[in-house]
Amino acid sequence: MNIGDKLFRFELKATDGEMYSNFSYADRTALLIVITCNHCPYARAYWDRLKKLNSRYEEDNLGIIAINPNDPQQYPEDSFENMVKLMDGLGNPFVYAMDEDQKVAKKLGATRTPEVFLFNSKRDLVYKGAIDDSWENANSVTRVYLEDALEAALDGLEVDFPEIQPVGCSIKWKPGNEPS
Repeated sequence: MNIGDKLFRFELKATDGEMYSNFSYADRTALLIVITCNHCPYARAYWDRLKKLNSRYEEDNLGIIAINPNDPQQYPEDSFENMVKLMDGLGNPFVYAMDEDQKVAKKLGATRTPEVFLFNSKRDLVYKGAIDDSWENANSVTRVYLEDALEAALDGLEVDFPEIQPVGCSIKWKPGNEPS
């Protein structure tokens, strides 16, 4: 997806047993889709930060859907059952869904875990890429790319830096399902 593109239709099953779609957060001012997983050290480093972001911006009408596109056959730690365990351990701060056929990740153009896609109130893509500039240590962060984009999107403003290259593990595509 390119900046300015509209969010497409999707429906995925989440760890709470419910189905979520692009319409599930229609009442929210902004929607953040986080492509992530259980096993990747980069993705694991961000779970607590995402939980804090959710707490901080939920009042500002932000919706968050974390999506795991990885092939659980190759990476059993990324199975749906292990996703449920992870969310239980985190206190279920937001929706965590499985992209079993990997169509959502493909349509987004995602390549990494974690990689974020922020949509404004009109569901136009306004930011994609990295969360911040220090995956290894939250205390070493000097650039909060996603937070800056969130502030702008929630205020109805244009994002200054709409695309920052994500850093993380490659998505584990199912054999024969790799993007062309």
